Amino acid sequence: MHFLSPDRLWLLLLIPLTVVVYVVLRRRRSTYALRFTNIALLDRVAPRRPQWRRHLAVLLVLLAASSGTTAFARPDDQVKVPRERATIVVAIDVSLSMMATDLAPTRLEAAKKSAKDFVNRLPAKFNVALVRFAGTAALMVPPTTDRGTILRSIDSLQLAESTATGEAIFTALDALKLAPPDPQHPNQPAPGRIVLLSDGKRTVGRTAQEAAAAAKAQHVPIYTIATGTDTGFIEMDGIRQRVPVDRDEMRSIADISGGQAYSAKSAGELDNVYKDIGSSVGYDKVDKEITSRFAGLTLLLTLAAAAATIGLASRFP
Repeated sequence: MHFLSPDRLWLLLLIPLTVVVYVVLRRRRSTYALRFTNIALLDRVAPRRPQWRRHLAVLLVLLAASSGTTAFARPDDQVKVPRERATIVVAIDVSLSMMATDLAPTRLEAAKKSAKDFVNRLPAKFNVALVRFAGTAALMVPPTTDRGTILRSIDSLQLAESTATGEAIFTALDALKLAPPDPQHPNQPAPGRIVLLSDGKRTVGRTAQEAAAAAKAQHVPIYTIATGTDTGFIEMDGIRQRVPVDRDEMRSIADISGGQAYSAKSAGELDNVYKDIGSSVGYDKVDKEITSRFAGLTLLLTLAAAAATIGLASRFP
């Protein structure tokens, strides 16, 4: 947080000065009372009241003054505002290792469910595309706001051999070029993001690092989700094969592209990952003056101080 009129913050120095004056006056008043007051008579006529009420009223006034001064300095901070337009490409690995059951019921089925929830949470104006990849990558649905088409296509995903992670990223980048222009801003391309869900290392095609570098050059961050556990396995022709997740590969893709790497070791974690990604791609952080926040706090503190003062005054005869 910073301030548009920071010089006004110097007024905050008046707060500790006021505290010093208050303490000095209280001590002088106490000394005077001890010297010139008949204590026994005073206790009978006006019994002593708890001093904390008086101090509370003063404290509330000082807090209100501090908050008001802060508002006067026009604080400015980054706030999240909904992004009106964007294109999100969801790329889902359908290689045979995704049949592992370390995510219930399988990695692929857990990925389908979470991906559909993610798509449903995106703003209505967002375009969404779907890429599936195994030995090859294919654009199943070009960028569209038709959520029904995307959801049905996710449901139809089937397993296949090999893993072409790099090709999936290049296919996703090509998909972003198909996004329809904004009628109101035809010359301003909407921001693009790739959500890449996979559990394994590339086995065919161009390297994932080469593709991630291409994404960075096009200002398209990639959110990677390493799906599964280190103990996952599949059975092929009666033979059990371990299929541990290659998190280093996923992290490398995210780091090179300027995105973020996630790891999902359970279906519940996978849901949380998609929620976090949704809050990232669905909002922009912009600088915005937040004077109203401190003005509202000042009002509340002022009312509280007034109530405390009234309550204190009502206790005196």
